[in-house]
Amino acid sequence: MAKRSAPQVNAGSMADIAFLLLIFFLVTTTIEKDTGINRKLPPMEVTDPPKVKQKNIFTVQMRRTNGKDELLVENDYMDIDSKLKMTIEGRVVTVSKLTSDAVKFLDNNGDGSCKYCNGKKDPNSSDNPNKAIIYLENRRETSYGAYITVQNELLQAYNILRNKRALSIGPSNGFSNMNFLQMKLNYKDPRFEGDKEKLKKLIDQIKIEYPLKLSEISK
Repeated sequence: MAKRSAPQVNAGSMADIAFLLLIFFLVTTTIEKDTGINRKLPPMEVTDPPKVKQKNIFTVQMRRTNGKDELLVENDYMDIDSKLKMTIEGRVVTVSKLTSDAVKFLDNNGDGSCKYCNGKKDPNSSDNPNKAIIYLENRRETSYGAYITVQNELLQAYNILRNKRALSIGPSNGFSNMNFLQMKLNYKDPRFEGDKEKLKKLIDQIKIEYPLKLSEISK
């Protein structure tokens, strides 16, 4: 009896099918993109932490109770609802109230050493922008959306003060009607025709005058 030969598989057709499947998955697959906060961390220094007066610390505490995100800002209770508004002593206000409080704290100029500050010089608040520290404490159960919102509002406080400073000293340096954020964009823009070296010095000066001192801890 003759031995029957095994049928051969058409390898060319299989390769075509595999190639088409590869193209299909490349076209239809969505790749998740992580979102977060663009932040450059300071270098690690093995030194003893400096002593900081309590009045130079603006404390913001985040936690979650009964499914709601809550804030304690300088010991004042705030409740963040789903629309990212806060309830302060029964009054509903936008979350930007946090920004205005942070601006007042950073620009207070309690010791009168800041010549460019416009604060109320409250002796019970921060001495000057160089000593003012914003302390953000959050719990692990805090929702990510609330955390990002509070972060943005605190960073906005620094941007507000830096923008005002840029608009104040910019014209005398040849940069009229240009806030701090616009200065940074123009410095990175290859089409910008101004003096980039001078612009960079001005950006660095404003960063020194209103340094970003935001300390965070997660519990």
